[in-house]
Amino acid sequence: MRVLITGANGFLGSWLASFLAERRHEVRCLVREGSDRSALSHPDVRVVPGDVTQPATLAPALEGVDVCYHLAGIRRGTTRDDFMAVNAEGTRLVAEAMVQAKARRLVLCGSLAASGPSLAGQPRREEDPFSPEEWYGESKAEAERLLFTFGDRLEVTSCRPARIVGPGDHENLQFFKLVKKGIILRLLGPERRISFIDVEDVVEQLVLQGERPEAVGEAFFCSSAQTESVESLMTYIAEVLAVQARVVPLPESVLRGAGALADVASKVSGKKLPLNRKLAKQLLAPGWTCSTEKATRLLGFTAKRSVRESVQRSGVWYREHGWL
Repeated sequence: MRVLITGANGFLGSWLASFLAERRHEVRCLVREGSDRSALSHPDVRVVPGDVTQPATLAPALEGVDVCYHLAGIRRGTTRDDFMAVNAEGTRLVAEAMVQAKARRLVLCGSLAASGPSLAGQPRREEDPFSPEEWYGESKAEAERLLFTFGDRLEVTSCRPARIVGPGDHENLQFFKLVKKGIILRLLGPERRISFIDVEDVVEQLVLQGERPEAVGEAFFCSSAQTESVESLMTYIAEVLAVQARVVPLPESVLRGAGALADVASKVSGKKLPLNRKLAKQLLAPGWTCSTEKATRLLGFTAKRSVRESVQRSGVWYREHGWL
């Protein structure tokens, strides 16, 4: 197939690009001018300049494309409008450009954040109504709503990954850095479980959603069946890093306060700190778990890699690349 990946120079996008290129697909990678392209190391991928918020750049990138994997988006922004302009409106613009280009299928990379936290120990299911708790989740929910309005003109499907772990990931790096300093966090209060997924497993489900007829018109969570707490995740990290770490009990009020202070410090210094108010709120939610049943039943997908294996691979990569 001829495919286009938006956000291809990001963590997940670069893994997807290499996976598809290895399987002899013609891979185009939409990357904004001036963005870092170093993650796109496979020799057989073609980088094309473009921006999902700039419609004029999308038409040439989509010419002759069969499937578009739409991964471009932002996770951090100053205002709600920032998130909506890129994550939601950008999805609409990509879909419109695909209709004009007569492309066939649009695979959106959504997020568990659109659904919101799991409640009462019950994993989120795809048919549950969206209940996001912050702007990022709101924008991802709106992106998916917009996606399915194009179902009469395109083959559309949405993949909602849980928390992704793997080599090259920035989002979980702060946990590795804390463990390296000898700290494992124990959040006080009720146990909070989180669904995880290895980056290579996400890639495999995305590709299934790009190929299988059963995926059309459907949204799927993407997760392993395994759930962990923050403490158990950090315990795995300590084993991988061979660090003797002590467990530090962390009251909810302290984490909220630290997140607020970190936001102020980031604003003053201009540096993004690993902790912020958004992360604190996510960690204090009742849980972030989702069902794997639908992806298994309709796509035949089951995650192959355990959280421990993902942590192991991440730790090796971080050390090799000087991130730890």
